[in-house]
Amino acid sequence: MKLRLQNDRSNTRRALKPRESPTVMQPNSSEQGAHSGNGLSLTLQPELLTRTPAPGGGAAAAPAASPESVEIRVPMTGGSGESGGGASSRRCRINSHGHSHSQSHGHHRAQHHPNSEPDLESPDSDVDSGEPTTSLSELRCLFRWIQKSLPFLIILCAKLVIQHALGLAVGVGLFTTFLYVNKNIQTQVFLQDRQSKLQSVWLLLFLTSSTLLLYYTFHTETLYHCLIFLGPSIEQLGFWEVLWAISITNFVIKFLYMGIKCLILLLPSSLVTYRAQGRWLMLTEEVGQVHQAMAPVPLWFRYLVTYQEADGTPGLTLGVLLALLYLILKLLGLYGQWTSLLKTVRIFLKGEHTGSAASRSQCSEAGDVCPICQGEYREARALLCQHIFCDECIALWFNREKSCPLCRTVITEKVYKWRDGATSPHLQIY
Repeated sequence: MKLRLQNDRSNTRRALKPRESPTVMQPNSSEQGAHSGNGLSLTLQPELLTRTPAPGGGAAAAPAASPESVEIRVPMTGGSGESGGGASSRRCRINSHGHSHSQSHGHHRAQHHPNSEPDLESPDSDVDSGEPTTSLSELRCLFRWIQKSLPFLIILCAKLVIQHALGLAVGVGLFTTFLYVNKNIQTQVFLQDRQSKLQSVWLLLFLTSSTLLLYYTFHTETLYHCLIFLGPSIEQLGFWEVLWAISITNFVIKFLYMGIKCLILLLPSSLVTYRAQGRWLMLTEEVGQVHQAMAPVPLWFRYLVTYQEADGTPGLTLGVLLALLYLILKLLGLYGQWTSLLKTVRIFLKGEHTGSAASRSQCSEAGDVCPICQGEYREARALLCQHIFCDECIALWFNREKSCPLCRTVITEKVYKWRDGATSPHLQIY
């Protein structure tokens, strides 16, 4: 029993020794001066372990062993490679009371906000705030706007369709008629001697009946006046009325010259060869494009000059200036089309010489077989590259290409695609 009491007293003295003379691991004044530039002081305050006081003398020593912290400073100096020069030392203090307090505070905050993540923000918050910063957020905003506005857009479109049902039906009918006739004319030109005259007659009747039905439906507006560069009898010639009248006139002019092409196809091959037929079709299309470009001029000029009485002289002056500016721009555009038309007329009158007539010996050396039609040569033509083809075959080839079918040597400078009977789908509204 006595030996146990002595051991407890010796343990109590060891526990109280750090309190009486605390050991502080820190550099002296000279070391602090030497390491002030790049030293790092680490302060540790470990919690003092308390023991259960022993009976007797240990009970008297228990109150003196209050839980105090021992301050230990460990200098951590950086090497020569670290950044020096006046950087202040950092101290990390860890004590049991502060650590437990922070843990309890964090646990309390986690209970109130279990799902809060302060460092992460959901992308929906940026979208809802109205300030998207990424393209994905912008797309989400756009899709969300479309989703919300879709019912209103459907209602608005239904109202517009009901109000302009007749005009929309006319536009769809004109466009489908143009596509159908244009495709069939190109097919008949490609068939050459196998083309159907009955099909050409049907296309001509279909175009004529469509045009007459259109003008009969809108006979009060006298839209046919626009074909001869006169204004229609529309009382209030606003922007949409001008645009509507010009669009219908443009399609009718296309129908008119497509009907002329059907008449060319109805001519017998003895009167008009297939090579000459392509030149006639090309000339017809060039003249039709010039007509389409000139038809909108009176309507736009009238619309630009028209002014309200309340505008007075300034309104009239501004309208005249705008109309003159439009005429200048239109004349510049017509100059380019007129140049192309003159070149087409020269080719129509003189013909386009893509090669010279091939001799009998040249045809024999070539095998007496045309590489395009795989038949005997008919009016054989020798190109610049000395390849020989039928005159009609090579003429049709140059309707779409400008090089030799065999060696790809460039023969012509320009491809006159209108020789295949095609009509330009461009809608000339100005």
